[in-house]
Amino acid sequence: MSLTISIVLAAVAFVGFVLPAEYDVDPIGLGALLGIKGMSNEVRVQALSLRESAALDDRAEFELAPFESVEYKYEMTAGAGMVFDWSAEGELVFDLHSEEQGTDPEDSVTFAAGRDHHQSGVFTAPFGGRHGWFWENRGASTVTVRLQSRGHFDAGIVYSPAGEFRKELGSNTN
Repeated sequence: MSLTISIVLAAVAFVGFVLPAEYDVDPIGLGALLGIKGMSNEVRVQALSLRESAALDDRAEFELAPFESVEYKYEMTAGAGMVFDWSAEGELVFDLHSEEQGTDPEDSVTFAAGRDHHQSGVFTAPFGGRHGWFWENRGASTVTVRLQSRGHFDAGIVYSPAGEFRKELGSNTN
């Protein structure tokens, strides 16, 4: 009897949760009701993404007084990648996150957050939109953050107390 109950529960879980979330198949409508239908399709990244244009280089530097913050993002298409390295003389609060094009910026997706003075890696945009960092200096002295990146992005956008500034990028921009 317990084997039969286990098999029935496993089948219900597979049909109600796994099929809608992983395969975008929702035969009983539970996946749509729970908001999990097609969930695995939202953040799928391919191993190879060829681009027509050459990769661009970008360097940015920001001086942050105590309790001052800045946000710097790149406009990227889905599957576009970048190699990055940022460093600061002191510890900063940081948040690497993305805002999908056409959605509310409050619905951003965070990929890495914490406190550090350095981070480097490779980022692949899971969807088209704006992708980048928020840095905040919570220390008692001024800190300079330096970012170097190379990748397939269209523009850099700086968000600061002075407002939004769009930095057009060309090949080998410094």
